[in-house]
Amino acid sequence: MKFVVRKKVGYAPQLVPDRRVQASITVLGVMMFLMAGLLSAQSMYKYRGDNGEWIYADRPQDDRQALPVRDLGARSGASRITVTNELLGRTMVVSASNDFNVPVQMALDIRVIRGLEFPHPDNKLLWVLSPRSKTVVLRLEMLAEGEAPYLDYAYEYLAGEPGVEHRPSEAYRLPFAVAANFPVTQAYPNVVTHTTPDAYYAIDFAMPVGTDIFAARDGMVFDVESGNFRGGLDADVGTANLVRILHDDGTYAVYAHLNRNSIRVAPGDFVQRGQYIAESGNSGLSSGPHLHFVVLKNGDMKIESVPVRFTGIDSSAVIPSIGQSLTAY
Repeated sequence: MKFVVRKKVGYAPQLVPDRRVQASITVLGVMMFLMAGLLSAQSMYKYRGDNGEWIYADRPQDDRQALPVRDLGARSGASRITVTNELLGRTMVVSASNDFNVPVQMALDIRVIRGLEFPHPDNKLLWVLSPRSKTVVLRLEMLAEGEAPYLDYAYEYLAGEPGVEHRPSEAYRLPFAVAANFPVTQAYPNVVTHTTPDAYYAIDFAMPVGTDIFAARDGMVFDVESGNFRGGLDADVGTANLVRILHDDGTYAVYAHLNRNSIRVAPGDFVQRGQYIAESGNSGLSSGPHLHFVVLKNGDMKIESVPVRFTGIDSSAVIPSIGQSLTAY
């Protein structure tokens, strides 16, 4: 299935605590990374199957006794971009904070402005924010005469610097155990759900829940989603559990539909090619257990997937194709 990549979205109105000034902020944001909103609280249950095996589910079964395991709760505390403003003397100062361990590109759209000088028309209101930084992006002077200052704006952001080129030093390692073999169920150009630029070159590997997943390339973990137990084709299944890893050329890999509570890396960790990161699963929008793997780049506020090759036998380079079974070396 396609792993949906979208811009982060939210809403955060704010009034400046000064009677002369009003401001509201409409926040549009993703990521690709980048990530959005809290997941609904969930509960997990277990019950015995027909052969006595333990089966885990997100709801009790009507015809069996189900034991509650835990309340999965809601996930919070993810890295994010925040924009704030304050009036310093007669200057409205707008700042952007980047909580991520990677550069993030942010675009700002001023929707309503009163009582303040409008930014110069040549200013594209587009910035690349350094990792773990706070940047002053605008200074707007109050007009000598006129209404009380009022500012309403929206912003969106994407992980990574724009204009990077995909330049791996070698073919990618297949993201599962050496000697393991799994079939490709979707790959370019034979796509069913991978029909948008962020997914054209994504590869789906069919594999049982609990399959060990390994990093396909060195990089820094900059985002982890791990709060969802549910999966399927219902509209309310929540977001897929995933890991995002930034590479040295500015691209980043997404490992999606992972098993909850299996992720063993955290934002800020540097992982090496072949390092264990998580287990496969069936979380989020998914037609069945599989791993969705894709390498992305920031195409100047557009998420774009790029083609990848994997290491085959005798270090040959393999281009994945649908129906092909690939073995990790």
